[in-house]
Parts: sequence; structure tokens; C-alpha cells
Amino acid sequence: MSFEKNQVVSFHYSVTNEQGKTVDSSRSGDPLTFLAGRQQVLPKVEEALNGLLLNTRKTIALPPEDAYGEFVKERVQIASRTNFPPETQLEIGMEFMASMEDGHQLPFIITAIEGDQITVDFNHPLAGQTLTFDLELISVRDATAEELAHGHVHGPGGHHY
Repeated sequence: MSFEKNQVVSFHYSVTNEQGKTVDSSRSGDPLTFLAGRQQVLPKVEEALNGLLLNTRKTIALPPEDAYGEFVKERVQIASRTNFPPETQLEIGMEFMASMEDGHQLPFIITAIEGDQITVDFNHPLAGQTLTFDLELISVRDATAEELAHGHVHGPGGHHY
């Protein structure tokens, strides 16, 4: 079933890394739903879903450049403990958002703590990995006028944030 830009597409997925470990999945919950053609999912995932019959599956392997990008060592930096709220007990693996001067928010994760030096990583957690996506197309429908105006899919019964 082919879908067009601005249609609502729902699909289930499982993502495994090169070691075969599942790193993300929708299979135990609701499917992921997006507006087609709005860059809301990885382009190669959307491309693979387009043309599938409903309730059929497809498996694709995506190299880093088609998934979450290459790992860039310059995105790993040392920050001072003073850059974090003083009352927060910092731990490896904690995720934060950095506010840039232009108002843009960048997520990062703490990867090491050595005294007052905190190593932070601005790479996506799956950067540098070839990932295998197991995809299943669940439904395709026309978007509502409200969904098109807002630029995202609304849940059952209307608008949800």
C-alpha cells in the first residue's frame, strides 16, 4: 500500500544493533504514528514502509549515515561541575539538555565523572552503529485538517500533548 505526503502512517518496529541486541521497539505498546513526508521518521524507514501491504513486515539494515549518523569524537567534551545544578547528584548515563545561545536545545549524556570534570557526549546514543529495523505497516489514513495545521498526528479522540 503506497502512501502520500501528509497521510498518517502507523507502524510497529524493532531495532537491533550489530550484536543483535534490541535497542528499541514498539512491539509491547502502541505503534509509532507519523505524518508522511514531514521528516518525522528516518527517511530510509519511511521509504521502506511505503509500498508495504498492511500487516506485512520488512527488515532493513541501515548504516550510520542513514540512521543516526557517524560517531563524532569532537562531540564528546569536558564540562565543569559548575555547569550543572548544584543540588543534582550526577551519575554516568544521566541525560540533560544544553541551551544554546540561539535558543536551540541539544541533548547530551554524561559518560564519565572525574572530580569536577564531567565528560558529556552530544552524539546520538546510536550514532556510529549499523542498525537493523524490523518494520510492520499497521495502518494508513488521511490526516485531519487539525493534524495538518499542527504538523503532527493527534491521538484517538483528538489533540494530545
